[in-house]
This record gives sequence, C-alpha cells and structure tokens, in this order.
Amino acid sequence: MAKHPEHKDWEEKELAQSLDRFPERKKKFTNHGGEEITRLAVPDRLDDEYIEKIGFPGRYPYTRGVQPTMYRGRFWTMRQYAGFSTASESNKRYRYLLEQGTTGLSIAFDLPTQIGYDSDHVMAEGEVGKVGVAIDSLADMELLFDRIPLDRVSTSMTINAPAAVLLAMYVAVAEKQGVQVSRLKGTIQNDILKEYVARGTYIFPPKPSLRLITDIFKWCTEHTPEFNTISISGYHIREAGATAVQEVAFTLANGITYVQAALDAGLELDNFARRLSFFFNASSDLLEEVAKFRAARRLWARIMKERFNAKKAASRMLRFHTQTAGYTLTAQQIDNNIVRVALQALSAVLGGTQSLHTNSRDEALSLPTEDSVRTALRTQQVIAHESGVANTVDPLAGSYFIEELTDRIEAQASDLIGKIDKAGGVVAAIEEGFIQRQIENSAYEYQQEIEKGERVIVGVNEFQIDEHKKPPLLRVDPEVENAQVRRLKELREKRDNEKVREALAKLSGCARNSSNLMPEILSAVKSYATLGEICQVLREVFGEYRG
Repeated sequence: MAKHPEHKDWEEKELAQSLDRFPERKKKFTNHGGEEITRLAVPDRLDDEYIEKIGFPGRYPYTRGVQPTMYRGRFWTMRQYAGFSTASESNKRYRYLLEQGTTGLSIAFDLPTQIGYDSDHVMAEGEVGKVGVAIDSLADMELLFDRIPLDRVSTSMTINAPAAVLLAMYVAVAEKQGVQVSRLKGTIQNDILKEYVARGTYIFPPKPSLRLITDIFKWCTEHTPEFNTISISGYHIREAGATAVQEVAFTLANGITYVQAALDAGLELDNFARRLSFFFNASSDLLEEVAKFRAARRLWARIMKERFNAKKAASRMLRFHTQTAGYTLTAQQIDNNIVRVALQALSAVLGGTQSLHTNSRDEALSLPTEDSVRTALRTQQVIAHESGVANTVDPLAGSYFIEELTDRIEAQASDLIGKIDKAGGVVAAIEEGFIQRQIENSAYEYQQEIEKGERVIVGVNEFQIDEHKKPPLLRVDPEVENAQVRRLKELREKRDNEKVREALAKLSGCARNSSNLMPEILSAVKSYATLGEICQVLREVFGEYRG
C-alpha cells in the first residue's frame, strides 16, 4: 500500500535530517527472535484526523514526541536529584552517580539556600544541609563541582527565587575551569509562579520576580544559548494535590505568563522560546500519565502556534523532565516504593520524556542512602536496556483508550486555562486564590478516598504487615551546620570586602532602574558576595512577598 503523502514528507524531511545528524543507537533493532522492530507504527490508512491530532514524531503538533527517532537516537538523560550536607559531601555523591552511569546531575539545595539566606542567618538555624546542599557563596559552588568538568555534564538546578544568583555561580565556576560559557548545558528551575500556589519558597513579589526571570532569558540567549532558562514545573503542583488535568493546565498557564512577560520586556519569541523547558510529575496511574504527557505536548504546541504565532518548530516543542511522584512513596513497606517508581518511570518513558529522575525507596523516611540511589538509577537502566519500550517511537499511540484519554485531558486542561484567562491571568488567579482552592479541593478529595478505603494504597490501608526492623537511613550530622558557618566566617574574613561592598552597591542601583540584573549579580558573585547578601540587597529594593 502506498504511503500517505504526509508520511512520505515526514520521512524525507524530519526523519532524514535526524538520521543524518544523530544516527540511531543501533543499525538494526530486533527482538529475541531476530525480527526487526518497527521504528514508527502507523495505521494502514491515515486520515486528516490522524494527521491533525496524532501525526508524526518531531513534527507539529508533537503528540508522538519531539524527536523523529526518540530513544532509538539516544536515551533520555538519566538524572538523580541529589544534594545534602556540605558542598564537598555532595560532590562525592555526584561523582559516585556519574561513575554509576548517571548522564546528568540534578542539584537539590537546602531550604536556606532556596529562600536566599546564608547558613549563619537566624532563619537558617536547624535547616542547613538538611533537604539539600548548603550553598552560601562561589567558594561552595567551586567545591560542589570540583573534578566535574562542566563542559561534559548537563546540570539541572532546582532553585527558584534566587535562581539568578545560583546560575551566576555556575557560570563563574565554568569560567574558572576554563570552559566556554556558551557550551554550558543544563536547566535552572526558575519557576516562581508555582511557588506562590504549591511550594512556598518565594522571596520577592510577582512583578520583580518576573523581571528577574526575563532578565535571565535575555542574558542566557546572548551568553549561554544551550542552557534552559526555566523549567516550568507541574511537579510541585501535583505533589500539592492537583489532578493530572490541573497539573497540565496550571503548568501551561504559568508558561503562557512567562512567555507574555518576556514579550512585554521586548524579547523576540523565537530567540528565547526554544530554551523553555517543563517539569512534570509521573504518578502511579500509568495510562493516565502517558496520555497526560502526550496531551501537554500537543496543547503547548497549539498555544505557541495559535496564541503567540511562534514561527520556528523548536519554539513550539514542549520538552520536559520528569520525576517520579514523591507523594506516592510510603513509609510502610518501603520496598513497595521500588515497584511504584518503576511503573511511574515507565509511564514517563512511554510518554516521551527528555530527562528522568527516579525517587529512591527510602525517601518517605529520610534522604536516600547510596544503595537506594543506585537501585533507583538501575530502574531507569533496566527500562532503557531490557524492556524494549525504547526501541520504537510512542508505542501506545493508536490505543483507543490512550487516544481518547489524551483528547479528554487536552480539552479539560484547555478549558481550565480559559477560566484562568477570564480571571485576568495567572497572577490575578493566584491573588484571588482560585488556583490554590482548586488544588486544595483535589488534595482533600484524594485523601478522603484513601481514608474511606475507596482508593487502595498497598501497605497503608490494605495489605498491612507488622514491621519491626528499621531500614538503614541517611542522617545529616548536626555538626554540618557548625562547619558551614565556620567556613562562611572565614570567607568573609579573607575576601576583599571593599570589592564586595562596591559590587553590592552597583547591584542595588541596577535593581532600582530597568537594567538587566544578571551582569551585576555575576560581578557580585565573583567578588565572593554571599547568596544572602545579594538577596538582601534585592529584598531592600523589591520587598518581600507575604502570601
């Protein structure tokens, strides 16, 4: 049977170009019996509805993926979210992960770092190095990436309100390593809007926060063109209790807000849009999650084309990182979490993720041990190398249920975005409490289902056992905080404090006018001004948000 003209056109353009630039991992993909595995399965007859709604990978509307060959070309980036204690201790964990086959780093920062306080601040007491690594200055960042060449790894940093400061530190470390800044690859989360509704690590009010974000967009477009300037996060929205539809809707609504803010700041859409990335949750309903990822990709493509008139293909693509669902991990029978994570990770791969973090079995109780982290990483590697799902593109496409669910999630998410538009946009909807109420109601309903036994959580409300033996847990030594404070004191004594004062004064002046903040933040970082000192200058100019 002759191929549909659209199919032939895709093969001659997107597929041929992809194979020329990025050859597939193998010359031939076969099953155990030696039969060749189809690169892309399509119906015998392609109609207009198929072309419009499902289409081909690497071609608008990207329902089937953003690359023509997907994982046949290369696997997703395998990350493990890690960071604890001091920079030197976290550095050891990162080098261990790289030795075990991790292909990208994902940095967890402690709570004081996330909200812009130094380790010796009264607000930091008892929290230093607990939920991530403590980073007070460029000196800590230098230790964090000691013997890790930044031109060979991709680094994701989960940092929001002070994202510009941590990005500046990363750039400064690269320069000290002799790495060309233009070659840096990675992502800063830099998504402040979801902090106001789901997570809470905000510092400044929405307007100056959006200014910081658009300043980063502009600076990175000129200096770090391969670095993702934002990771618009649905993950934390889902962790707060949102449904799959709400996760898609609120995440993409935030994305719309960032795009519009950048346009209002005078940036060219096709210059910055390709560096936007997204971050989604992979929960336990495997088929719903697969459909969710496909729906989000298609809906964002249409938003960028129809709402913003994006011209370039890369500007319409939704590229995303996925993390398995922390809220599904249980303290009871923690080995069950390995199974949960495997199913969740599988949904992300079947849904076409570009990057993936798998949670460790013991994270409901503590920071993960090295053994648990290794098992979590091995879960990804088993899926990649043994399951066969990476050998063909979008393998669940065409399933009646998957396609119906993809359509339904897209339609419902689009309706919810429309309600946010009518409310005056995301910022207005946050200030009015609309988004928060939606998430809170969904979280309440979910918990009620568990408590009534209508939703079974294995080992929690069904299939319980008496557990006496406690698993080995990782604990952060309280001495870590004292050691970090001593390091900070020594830094302040040794650095050129006059140079620091000058840099902070220039930053303050810049914050009071409309100049791009990134150059002055970078200068302050290089003078070894601390994170807290830089954020305090900005607090004095911008004020603090009180939710």
